[in-house]
Amino acid sequence: MLESVITTIYYDNMIRTQISIDNALYERAKEIAKHRGISFAELCRRGLQEILAQEPTDRPWMVYAGIFEGQEEDSQSVDAVVYDRETL
Repeated sequence: MLESVITTIYYDNMIRTQISIDNALYERAKEIAKHRGISFAELCRRGLQEILAQEPTDRPWMVYAGIFEGQEEDSQSVDAVVYDRETL
């Protein structure tokens, strides 16, 4: 039951779109996606994120949103790392 809720939430924030690309680009992109173990759609999303991250923004820290992986407990050391102080 929880899995279907997560899936529904995940897809609710997606917009389906259509693009036209030449066959050589499509085939190369499919190869790269397969090599990385991701879908063609995910490869496209990551490519767009990379390009958009290079554009000027009023929220420059957002270029890092969603690109880091780690454990839930990693955030416990934020104060020590960012502010050079122990957690209160």
